[in-house]
Amino acid sequence: MSERFVREGCVADAARIAEIYNEGIADRIATFETELRGPDQIAAWFANDYPVLVAGVDDRVMAYAAAFPYRSRPCYDGVREFSIYVAREGRGRGFGRAALTGLIEEAGRRGWWKLLSRIFPENTASLKLCDSLGFRRVGIYEKHGKLDGVWRDVVIVEKLLV
Repeated sequence: MSERFVREGCVADAARIAEIYNEGIADRIATFETELRGPDQIAAWFANDYPVLVAGVDDRVMAYAAAFPYRSRPCYDGVREFSIYVAREGRGRGFGRAALTGLIEEAGRRGWWKLLSRIFPENTASLKLCDSLGFRRVGIYEKHGKLDGVWRDVVIVEKLLV
């Protein structure tokens, strides 16, 4: 019988997290990033104490959710920008929900008051996940950036934690 898990990520997960992120980069539906990441770049998240929650089955990480500083000004200390990525093989199986729920709980424990993100309108799976977990669609940034030379809009989502 397979055993599902959600836990804090660690440096030992960096290679798998990089694989999952690189799938998201290649899919061109989740990020403006175009350069693939290596484990050392992901390991830096842990060195900076960014929360990373992973979800998976047996010993295989299938999804991760991470939160990063929003802005450097002290008034934004309790606001974090989050990312959620699910391995292609794990999509639609609840791993993303588990990882993001864990991140929401960790953000609350850290005393943060808001999580936010920007999501491509075409990324309906991420939008539906955020909707189901109580995120509010704030609006749309039009022509927020170019990906492969094409302007892309993003939907801004936020969740108040207090």
